[in-house]
Amino acid sequence: MGTGFDINIGEEELGIIPRAINHLFRGIEERRQAATEQGTPVPEFKINAQFLELYNEEVLDLFDSTRELEARRQKSGIKIHEDANGGIYTVGVTTRTVTSAAEMMQCLKLGALSRSTASTQMNVQSSRSHAIFTIHLCQVRVCSPDNHENATDNRLANSSEINEFETLTAKFHFVDLAGSERLKRTGATGDRAKEGISINCGLLALGNVISALGDRGKRSTHVPYRDSKLTRLLQDSLGGNSQTVMIACISPSDRDFMETLNTLKYANRARNIKNKVVVNQDRASQQISVLRTEIARLQMELMEYKAVRAVLVLDGMSDQVLDPIPSHLVLSVC
Repeated sequence: MGTGFDINIGEEELGIIPRAINHLFRGIEERRQAATEQGTPVPEFKINAQFLELYNEEVLDLFDSTRELEARRQKSGIKIHEDANGGIYTVGVTTRTVTSAAEMMQCLKLGALSRSTASTQMNVQSSRSHAIFTIHLCQVRVCSPDNHENATDNRLANSSEINEFETLTAKFHFVDLAGSERLKRTGATGDRAKEGISINCGLLALGNVISALGDRGKRSTHVPYRDSKLTRLLQDSLGGNSQTVMIACISPSDRDFMETLNTLKYANRARNIKNKVVVNQDRASQQISVLRTEIARLQMELMEYKAVRAVLVLDGMSDQVLDPIPSHLVLSVC
């Protein structure tokens, strides 16, 4: 995933999150340059980052440097809520605003160093929690005049000097799931065993949600998002307005055959989830889009009405007869 940092790691060995960060900021810079070359207003971007850890079914803020290690045994006080549109948000989490890829990487490194890790018989540095690195992106740009192509009078559209702006939002969840553990193989006892049980409970709840969403017969019934804080945090990423990609890490060793088989079955169920994705616009931008579509439709009707009227006038029909004709009747004459 890219949450481990080593000075010897080259650029070709970077993990998923660092590559995604570089791709994101490269795309932002390209859009700004394209707007400058076209002479249009440069889009504005606001980018925030959050880093959460799910440790023993407690949501912890990895950006909270004041929280001591011993305080992990106590409740964090972070609340998970759902808005009117079905989006999930958290209260009490530190949000960092960044302006460059370097700042984002520094935030990622700061949070990754605060993660809970320990040694087991299967892994020297084993993750003892699930981690979610979240990027919130807000873009304010000039509305793309799609209706200008179908407008009857492009000169009128092009003569307008007033730029209408729209606000688009996006949320990227990068989830680093801890691997499922068998206590017999890891040799975990005490706190390590408790952590392993909590990890497996979160993965089981996630698997149940994936099965409910992937099975068309079960999707209309109850989806158990609230069985775990992990699935609650990822509710809008699994069954909401989102695209989800799952990458399964498996072992080539034959002694890990059962774990490999179960992991592949687990990931295969996620392939059956089908979501319909739409652009996240604020209400003002949505209303502008609806009005633009309505204007284009009315302009087309007006153009057809004028064309039919001109033809009938040339044939000698009176204007008094044509004036009261409704637009839908004029179209039927065509």
